[in-house]
Amino acid sequence: MRNLWRLLAFDIVAPLAAVAGLLMIGVILAWPLWWVSACSVLLVLIAEGLGVDFWLLRRDSVSVGTDDDAPGLRLAVVLLCAAALTAAVLTGYTHWTRSDRDFKKDSRQVVQIATGMAEAMASFTPSAPTSSIDRAAAMMVPDQAGAFKEQYTKSSADLAQHNITAQAATLAAGVEAIGPSAASVAVILRVTQNTPGQPPSQAAPALRVGLMKRGSDWLVSAVVPIR
Repeated sequence: MRNLWRLLAFDIVAPLAAVAGLLMIGVILAWPLWWVSACSVLLVLIAEGLGVDFWLLRRDSVSVGTDDDAPGLRLAVVLLCAAALTAAVLTGYTHWTRSDRDFKKDSRQVVQIATGMAEAMASFTPSAPTSSIDRAAAMMVPDQAGAFKEQYTKSSADLAQHNITAQAATLAAGVEAIGPSAASVAVILRVTQNTPGQPPSQAAPALRVGLMKRGSDWLVSAVVPIR
């Protein structure tokens, strides 16, 4: 009975578990060509090992599982089986949780870009009138950056004429909606304006920043006030 259990455990169950692990990896990855090739080679090696093992069982009435003089072979079988099953579990975990990780990563990125864009738009320094707009334009989709800079230059002309300084900081920001290629972020700012000869004034405008994904980068496509 002892030999029967060892035969089942080491000569049948362990190789079948290794095969199941390899096949599960293929299912998880949707059978890419490179894994089809690698898995085929590994399955052939396992089949050859099983063939040799049962040939020895018929010839000598001793197999890897029942041979008392070969504990190292049984340890190797267990390690290979454990490696295949562990690889299957790790592959499944990595593959099936990728969407959650990508969602969290994209959410952080769009909030960072949206707040940077909003702060750059609402800030102005007379000594460097184009610094904020250049920083904001660098975050936009290229085909809209030119028109945006032109509009900002016109709206900031009065600030430059009166030597007004504006400094913006983010009070709150959150993702309103996000998808694989588009996102919308709401940003609430605190804008402090300093006019020569007058006390500082503060405002708290709210902006909705639209973003779109180009390749692996998120770029601003639109900025509108929230009424």
